[in-house]
Amino acid sequence: MSQEVAIIGVGLHPFGRHEGVGAMEMGVVAVRRALADAGIDWKQVQMAYGGSLAVMHPDTMAKHLGLTGIPFANLFNGCATAGNCLINAANAIKAGAADITLAVGLDKHPPGAFSAGDSMAGLGLGEWYGQTGLAVNPQFFAMKMKRYMHDHGITEDCLHRVAMKAYRNGARNPQAWRRKEFEYEQIAQAMMVCDPLRKFHFCAPSEGAAAVVLCRMDHAARYTSHPIRLDAAVFHTRKSGAFEVMSPAQSVRESESPSVTASRDSGLQPLSRAPCRGGYSPVNIDTCAGSVMGATVRACSYTMPSRASWSSAGDTDGGAP
Repeated sequence: MSQEVAIIGVGLHPFGRHEGVGAMEMGVVAVRRALADAGIDWKQVQMAYGGSLAVMHPDTMAKHLGLTGIPFANLFNGCATAGNCLINAANAIKAGAADITLAVGLDKHPPGAFSAGDSMAGLGLGEWYGQTGLAVNPQFFAMKMKRYMHDHGITEDCLHRVAMKAYRNGARNPQAWRRKEFEYEQIAQAMMVCDPLRKFHFCAPSEGAAAVVLCRMDHAARYTSHPIRLDAAVFHTRKSGAFEVMSPAQSVRESESPSVTASRDSGLQPLSRAPCRGGYSPVNIDTCAGSVMGATVRACSYTMPSRASWSSAGDTDGGAP
């Protein structure tokens, strides 16, 4: 029988700009804070997974944490990297390979939009893709948003309200980079960058690190009185016909995006009122996180009263954790 998994410790290095501080250093800070939150030592961790764009071998942070000889795997899947680290850390417990695992994501991005590098060859695309501006993230995501708005009747008003909610949540988190709230008018009247996306619709690349400690659910009470049960963690690449990052053409027959596929496989379809695999409907979910580019969808349930409710699909006014 598959083992249930709990998150027993969480650690963050503040996100923002940190002159003179390397990504590796930030990762070590996040791991140490996660260990302290769980009330355990590094030597108790049996397997670890790390991911980074800036650091080729995150496993070398073991020299700062302790050379215990544990398996420490390095993963990279673009924006879904940290989510994939979490999935693998959870799967190690489910498979019985370890009782306590750790996942950490760390990065130090330069200012400005992400770069595809000096050549498109590494992405399997012709140079024309970059020469026409399609490899620039703001341009690509603007095109994707235009398509989404067209297909689903989404208006710019919705974009403004989603941004308002994101800034409001950031203002509540002392570890966040953007901690200033913006009024609706400030967002709606901000400079247009790539139509329909305005200046305050974007989340700029930054620097920071996050780590979580996981263990078997039946052992969680040894470490915390408030374990977080990991109910779903799903990862997918795109299907033929999906309009996604670095996809140079659109198929005549459109396919759903990997985030939709991952949401369905996790059983967390916000437009559905049917219970998901774990016996939960959308209104029972405490925390849900997702990322694109080989989509990862995660869902967590706290063993405490719900801190969020979804009044309707597309609600942008809630204060979800």
